[in-house]
Amino acid sequence: MQSQQYRLIWIASAFSILIVSPSWASEAVETQNRQTLGRQAEIKQSMSFQEIPALNEIEQPARTLDEWRDQIAQTIIVPITGIRLSMTDVGVEIILETADGQLSEPSTSIVDNTLIAEISNAVIELPDGDEFQQTNPVEGIALISVTGLPENRIRVAITGTNTAPTVTVREEVQRLVLSVVPGSEVAEESEETIQVVVTAQQEQGYQVDRATTATRSETPLLDVPRSVQVVPQQVIEDQRVTTVGDALRNVSGIAQDSTPLSIFSDFIRVRGFTIGRDYFTNGIRNEFTGYNLGQETANIERIEVLKGPSSVLYGQGAPGGVINILTKQPLTEPYYAFDFTAGSFNSYRPTIDFSNSLNDARTILYRLNVAYQNSGTFVDDIDLERFFIAPVVSFQLGSATNLTVEGQYLEFSGLLFSGLPAEGTVLSNPLGEVSRSQPLDNYPGLDNRDRSVGNIGYRLEHDFSENWSIRNAFRYEFLDTNEEEVFLNDLLEDNRTVTRGSFRSVGHDENYVFQTDVTGRFATGSLAHNLVIGTEFRRVTTAGELFNADVPPIDIFNSNDADSPPLDFIQTGDGQTFQNIFGFYAQDLISIGNQWKILLGGRLDVVDQTVNNFLTGEDYKQQDTAFSPQVGVVYRVAEPVSLFTSYSRSFAPSSADFRNADGSTFEPTRGEQFEAGIRTEFIQNRLIATLTAYHLTKQNVVTDDPNRPGFSIQIGEERSQGIELDVIGEVLPGFNIIASYAYTDAEITRDNSGIEGNRPYNIPLHSGSLWLTYEFQQGALAGLGFGSGIFLMGNRQGDLDNSFELPSYMRTDATIFYRRPNWEVALNVKNLFDVDYFESSFSRTSVIPGAPFTILGTVSVRF
Repeated sequence: MQSQQYRLIWIASAFSILIVSPSWASEAVETQNRQTLGRQAEIKQSMSFQEIPALNEIEQPARTLDEWRDQIAQTIIVPITGIRLSMTDVGVEIILETADGQLSEPSTSIVDNTLIAEISNAVIELPDGDEFQQTNPVEGIALISVTGLPENRIRVAITGTNTAPTVTVREEVQRLVLSVVPGSEVAEESEETIQVVVTAQQEQGYQVDRATTATRSETPLLDVPRSVQVVPQQVIEDQRVTTVGDALRNVSGIAQDSTPLSIFSDFIRVRGFTIGRDYFTNGIRNEFTGYNLGQETANIERIEVLKGPSSVLYGQGAPGGVINILTKQPLTEPYYAFDFTAGSFNSYRPTIDFSNSLNDARTILYRLNVAYQNSGTFVDDIDLERFFIAPVVSFQLGSATNLTVEGQYLEFSGLLFSGLPAEGTVLSNPLGEVSRSQPLDNYPGLDNRDRSVGNIGYRLEHDFSENWSIRNAFRYEFLDTNEEEVFLNDLLEDNRTVTRGSFRSVGHDENYVFQTDVTGRFATGSLAHNLVIGTEFRRVTTAGELFNADVPPIDIFNSNDADSPPLDFIQTGDGQTFQNIFGFYAQDLISIGNQWKILLGGRLDVVDQTVNNFLTGEDYKQQDTAFSPQVGVVYRVAEPVSLFTSYSRSFAPSSADFRNADGSTFEPTRGEQFEAGIRTEFIQNRLIATLTAYHLTKQNVVTDDPNRPGFSIQIGEERSQGIELDVIGEVLPGFNIIASYAYTDAEITRDNSGIEGNRPYNIPLHSGSLWLTYEFQQGALAGLGFGSGIFLMGNRQGDLDNSFELPSYMRTDATIFYRRPNWEVALNVKNLFDVDYFESSFSRTSVIPGAPFTILGTVSVRF
């Protein structure tokens, strides 16, 4: 009932956005906005060249501190040391690179079919001359030229074949990017001034050249000294994946800890270590989404994976890395999309994606994503239902301030499939094979498994100047659970009877997050800095009750529970926990000339915990303090090639009620990583590849105390080392690729439980993926496309004792689609050759089979 109320509240809130009158009082739109790092300014030109004030017009004296600081910045001459073009799906990007400083915002004008952008206080210092020209770079653009002008000015002239193009300006660290779209034959409605509008951009394609997760700002991947992989929105759409766990199959070094019914949760391992509560949305931690309930993909713009310890920017967490999800933001132009997918196991999934302005001035924008999924599964009697809604509203509060209010609500209902015994699946059983479609963990009357998670918050961003900005964010997140589950214990000696247990739980958890960080770009002598300083406060509360009951055993070859008696549940848990986390962090990306980048960072965390056990009446308190450093170096061997190396650490506190034999608390576990790699761009920067080697250890792991049975000591250690390769981009127009390979040597190096020297379960020594798509670009077949991919997984241990292995497998997926400007049809097949394989395992009685041949058809309409 409570989840239904939440659903109604979210639906009412979201659709109130759509019916709000667009005739709100409109404020005058300012004609000049400062550019902020990672934002994009859409420049619309319709005024004549003569109407633009001269660049050498005398400025008025500074009247405020900001004006005084800006005028000083404008006296710095910035050399342009590199100019290159990068093709996009809609045109071309002109990338102006600098060694020191940041280029100022260009002024623009239109003369006939040429758009002219002039940049003050800049000079051209190219290795091969003082100008740049490229003819016919893309269809619709006849010429791009960059030349120097007197008085330290630069002119970028972009000549359209028929009409002047449009340009989007984006500032990044030590470079200015002009995204050019060829003009159409029909000119836009005339305006009296050039209008600069801060907005989001609808990302398309497989090309990836920047990420935010490693530095908290849009940074070129070639300048990042860490292994960062990106899964763009187009890959998610092409493969028709509906959970983050499925999308991450495209990334090296990631193994599934989840079931094929991963609509429930995204359990994955990165570089051999489980990712628990290390999911983030737009840089803010999701305490529950992802771990307790799988993240929906309907509102995802892209997924970024930062591998290795990441506590400097993100606080406590596993040493494997973090998953950061960038969500779709409001668009300035109206956008309406409707998708409907249906297929195997009576599944169907409608989604909508709407975006528009709520006022005439287009300073209040919204975006709304909604998804509903109802599906059977290949396991008998297990049906799944899922509802998701995510509204976003952005307010442009003047030329330098933007407020974004956003939320999500996700609701799940269905049974959980916990697996099958190893005997009869991956191991031989003298009585035969166990059917993969039978649910041994179902029990009459225990059919309730409901979870709902939601959040709401804001992001307030303000630019003090072109180089300094502040961001303040808040998010409230909740998780409600009401579920019953049966699980398998042991297979008896008769090889057909398995013992079982069950639990019933009810809980309500909450997470409050406050973040504030200041970003600044400045120079000290010959060094250019991109500095982030921030604070974070989180308060996490959990409260719940747990009940357990013995369940009659079941025959794995005849799972008929029709006459099973009611279960006698006994309460085994009742308590609550409180965590207050304070974090203070700083990180600086330092540029030394054109070739060297140094990343320095550190974070201090203080974690206070309280655990109340209402059954025993005991209370536990614990405080941990941890400092996590990071250092990285990038060396640009050549323009498209960089070498990098880094060192980083992480920490994760133990629970306050988990104690030594003497009653003392345990220290936080520690992660430590050494990493080195090479990253390069190919084929006119349309393709990027990353090759990385790493050595990663997790220390202070709790293991059995050999001198005090029943207690633990903190001397355990786990180690993972390996090599990873990731490739993504556009090989040719319409021909896309995303591929990965990982060699993961993971081992439990210190332990007192008899598992020292063993491999962690579900971690293959070799794994990889390859996904290719091709779409015809012209002619009668234009819009027709197809794709295919393979997902490889080597042998894996099935439990910590290494008592059995999951065999290797290769799964093949395929798609065929036809795209037109306003609609699309697609057919996707997963496990094309109906291969019998096993996804993962948790113990000798929880082997998870993979899904069989699955077909999905999709119809999409966009306008």
